Amino acid sequence: MTLACRVLIAGEAEGPLLRLRAPLSLWGGVDPVSGVITQPRHPDHGRCIAGSVLAMPRAIGSSSSSAVLLELLYTGHAPRALLLGEVDAILCLGVIVAREMGYATIPVLACDVAGIADGEVVRVGEGGISVAAG
Repeated sequence: MTLACRVLIAGEAEGPLLRLRAPLSLWGGVDPVSGVITQPRHPDHGRCIAGSVLAMPRAIGSSSSSAVLLELLYTGHAPRALLLGEVDAILCLGVIVAREMGYATIPVLACDVAGIADGEVVRVGEGGISVAAG
């Protein structure tokens, strides 16, 4: 299965899909050192976003989420890619600043991943995502 997406920041990545069940603010909602979701009332509390292809219905909260994403990229605990149900300039800014500072960055796409099961390995590339074979 291949899904067309709107590319916000180009790149390639592969990893297990982590679909968040509710919107999340990275600022105060994710530990920037470990990548663990720390917001106690979030339905995915305790899950780790590091190394995942993170699918978020939308981001909420502070504009400081860009700084948290920047720190996650710096520490190596960021997701491998970010799939957004709604475009979010703040999260894109964190990736752009990371690129300008010479850190490894991640692709960011806007798309609906409703047809892909949590945990399935997906590939992110030019224009979309696909479920990895095998």
